[in-house]
Amino acid sequence: MSSGAAPAEDLPCWRLDDLYEGLDSPRFAEDMKRMVHECRAFAASYRGALAGLLAGADAPRKLYEAIVRFEAIDDLITKIMSFAGLSYAENTVDPARAKFYGDAQDKVTAASTDLLFFQLELNRLDDAALAAALEQAPLSHYRPWVEDLRLEKPYQLEDRIEQLFHEKSVTGHSAWNRLFDETIASLRFEVDGKQLTLEPALNLFQDADPAMREKASNAIAKTLKENLRIFALVSNVLAKDKEIADTWRGFKDVAESRHLSNRVEPEVVDAMVAAVRAAYPRLSHRYYKLKARWFGKDKLYHWDRNAPLPDAPQKNYDWAEARTAVLSAYGRFSPRMAEIAKQFFDKNWIDAPVRPGKAPGAFAHPTSPSVHPYVLLNYQGKPRDVMTLAHELGHGVHQVLAGPNGALMAPTPLTLAETASVFGEMLTFRALLAEAKDPRERRALLASKVEDMLNTVVRQIAFYSFERKLHSERKNGELTAEQICELWMSVQAESLGPAIEFGPGYETFWAYIPHFIHSPFYVYAYAFGDCLVNSLYGVYQKAEPGFVDKYFALLSAGGSKHYSELLKPFGLDARDPAFWSIGLSMIEGLIDELESLSS
Repeated sequence: MSSGAAPAEDLPCWRLDDLYEGLDSPRFAEDMKRMVHECRAFAASYRGALAGLLAGADAPRKLYEAIVRFEAIDDLITKIMSFAGLSYAENTVDPARAKFYGDAQDKVTAASTDLLFFQLELNRLDDAALAAALEQAPLSHYRPWVEDLRLEKPYQLEDRIEQLFHEKSVTGHSAWNRLFDETIASLRFEVDGKQLTLEPALNLFQDADPAMREKASNAIAKTLKENLRIFALVSNVLAKDKEIADTWRGFKDVAESRHLSNRVEPEVVDAMVAAVRAAYPRLSHRYYKLKARWFGKDKLYHWDRNAPLPDAPQKNYDWAEARTAVLSAYGRFSPRMAEIAKQFFDKNWIDAPVRPGKAPGAFAHPTSPSVHPYVLLNYQGKPRDVMTLAHELGHGVHQVLAGPNGALMAPTPLTLAETASVFGEMLTFRALLAEAKDPRERRALLASKVEDMLNTVVRQIAFYSFERKLHSERKNGELTAEQICELWMSVQAESLGPAIEFGPGYETFWAYIPHFIHSPFYVYAYAFGDCLVNSLYGVYQKAEPGFVDKYFALLSAGGSKHYSELLKPFGLDARDPAFWSIGLSMIEGLIDELESLSS
C-alpha cells in the first residue's frame, strides 16, 4: 500500500460533456427551449383527452403513444437537471453555478407544470377499462409503471392544488435544501490552525492519534454550534412543510409517504426496526465494549468509535490500488459486473478529489437512461474510502443495468436501491480479507467492516427513530435547537450502548447529516439494504445454482417489479419477521470472529 492518500492531481475528475459541454453550452440552451415546447405541445395534445382515448377502439396503442411521449420529455428534463445538479455539486459556493442551478430549476418547474395533468388524469380513468387496456401490447410494457402510479391515487389532490404544490416547491423545500447545502459547503473547521471543510474534518475521526480525533470532534462541534440556529430553522421549516403536504394528502403517519414511495408496507419497516432495536445489545453494545477493551478502557469517547485499532497497520490506498481492489473483487463475482464498473474509470464518470465547496459525502447519480450515471466521491485513501468506492460503483452498475427500462421504470425504490451498493462493498471486503495474511491486518479489516455495518444498520435505524421523534414533536410547535439536540441524544445512548461516552458537542452532530434535509426517512433504506444483502450473500455463499444470473435479473428490473417478486427466486421474503434475523446474524457472526481473534 502507499504511504498516503493520492494527491488531488492524481485523482479523476468527471467529464460532464456527455450531458452538456458547460454552463454556456448551446446544446443546453437548445434542449431547455425544446423541453418547454414539448411540455406545451404534450398538454395541447392530451389534456382532458385521456378518458376519450381509453374509450376508443385503439385505446392500448393510443395510450402507449401518449406515455412514450411523456417518457421522452421526462428523460429530457432529467438530463437537464442532472447537468445543473452535478455542476452545482462540483462547487456549491460558486455563485455562477448556484444561479445556473437555481435558474434551471425555475424553468423546469414552470414548464413541467404542463405535465401535471397526465398522471392525475391517468389515475381518474375507469379501473376496469384501464386494466383491460394494460393487458394488451404495446401498452402492457408500461403496466408496472401505471400500476405503481395508481397506488398514489388515494393521496392525489385536485389539479389546481397539485399545480400550486409543484410551483411552490422552488421557493419551498427545494430552496431550503439549497440553503442547507450552501451553508454546509461554506463551513470551516479549525484543527491545529488549518481551516478544513467538513469531509477532511470528519476523516480525522479515523486518525491514529487520539488527540487529533478529539480536536476534530471539538472543531466540528464548535462550528456546528455557531451555526445551529440556521440548521434548526431549516429542520423546523422542512418538517412543517412535510406536515402540511401530508395533511392535505391524507397521510396519517409521519413516514407514510416515504413508505409509499418506497413501495414497501409499513408493517415490514416496523418489523425491521423492531428487530434491529432488539439486536442493539448483541451488536453495537457488544462490539463497542469489545473495542473499548482493545483500547484498555471501560468506555470510548464518541470520537473513538470509528478509530483504527491500537495495533492496526496504518494503510492508505492510492487511486490505482483502490481501482484494482474493487474491480478485482467485482470480476471474481462476475466479469460482466467488473466490465460495467470499469467504464466509470475509463470514461471519466467519477469525480474523486476533495475540493473546497464540493458537495460532501458520496453519491452515484443515475442521470437519465439516455446518458449514463456519474459517481461523486471525496477520496482520501483510507480503507473506508475504498469501501465507499465499491459502494457507489455498485449503485452505478445497478443504474446502468436498470437503464434499458426507460426513464419511467429505471428508478429503483429505496427498498432495493442499496442492494447492489452494499453487495459491492461485501464483495470488496471479502476480497481484501482473503488477501490479509497478517493477523493484525485481518482483525483491523474485520473491525472496520463490523463498524461499517453498525453504521449502516444500527446507526441508520437510530437516525430513523430521531427523525420520527423530530417530525412528531414538530406537530406540537417549533422546536428550539436545544430541543432537537435532546431528541438526537435520546436515541444515541440506546443505539450505541454503555461503552460509548458522549463528549461535549456531540449533541450538535445531527446538523450535518444531509439525508434529514433532502430525503426525510430515507435512512432506513440503508438498514433494509444491508440486512437484505446479508441474506442474499448467505445464499451466494451456499453456491446457489444460477445465483449470478438471478442477481443480474434483480438489478436489471429497476423499478418494474415489487421487491417481494424480485427476492422470490432467492427464497427470501422480507415480509417474514424472521428475515431480518438472518441479516443481523451475519453481523453477529463477524463479531464472534473478532472475539475469537482477541482471545
